Amino acid sequence: MLDIKRLQVLLKVVEAGSVTAAADELFYTPSAVSQQLRKLEEEVGQPLLQRRSRGMVPTDAGHVLAEHARSILSRMDAAISDLDQIAGLKRGSLSIGTFPTLGGSFLPLVISSFRREYPAIELDVRSSRIDGLIGLLSSGEVGLCLLWEYDWHPLDASVFELTPVFEEPTVLVVGTEHALAGRKDVRMGELADEQWIVRANEHPVAEVLERSCRTAGFSPKISFQANDYQEAQAMVSVGLGIALAPQSAVVNQHPGVRILRLGHSVPARRVVLAQRHDRVRAPAEVAFQRLLVETGKNWPGGR
Repeated sequence: MLDIKRLQVLLKVVEAGSVTAAADELFYTPSAVSQQLRKLEEEVGQPLLQRRSRGMVPTDAGHVLAEHARSILSRMDAAISDLDQIAGLKRGSLSIGTFPTLGGSFLPLVISSFRREYPAIELDVRSSRIDGLIGLLSSGEVGLCLLWEYDWHPLDASVFELTPVFEEPTVLVVGTEHALAGRKDVRMGELADEQWIVRANEHPVAEVLERSCRTAGFSPKISFQANDYQEAQAMVSVGLGIALAPQSAVVNQHPGVRILRLGHSVPARRVVLAQRHDRVRAPAEVAFQRLLVETGKNWPGGR
């Protein structure tokens, strides 16, 4: 294995034409330069320089090794420059995982701020349900991932490093013509006779509804299973029923609905940023996490 410092010394002697001139440029003593050259010749097993009346000239082997040294040192300089660019957030990439309600409300605000501060960083954003996100994070396809948890469905901090972003309340969505539309808040115990619109395919909000109704002493009567929150709001707007939703899911509010607070009569959802414990944090990830947490503190959907 050739020593990179000795290659640098050889190249400098070849370019400068003498040991003394090379020593001056490298801030070495002439004897230190000569010692490094002798060790390099021992490593390669043949002479690299010849002494002439006007200094040192390379042998054929010295010419070949000096050219390789020039190429190697140039690549090393380029590598250091690239690393400096990344450390200074002047280039690089960042992969992020999110879920639909945040992808349609909170995350674009963070991305907008990040792009203003670091326009050269390339972003790769993936959206999925929680099982898919955990798979992306575990495989390293994303470095940062927004996830959610409830008290009965906590994330395992031994698996991922978890940073709280915000906690958001569960709200009630009613049509503008509904008897409760003029109120600002209501409790689940008042809603035993209502028809409910719920998310389909065992969506987490369906479990929130079941648990909240059970705690309030009744079972919900389901009138419609929606595929997304926009569809749920649309059905609420025409009086097919009422619905629960996390606050971020109704930031883009349908004009035909009203949003009511439910207080602590329904559980809140915690939004967290997850990262692998064994992952070395890139500067772009550190910067994005900072903006994410700062934005979360002022997010109107949280509490």
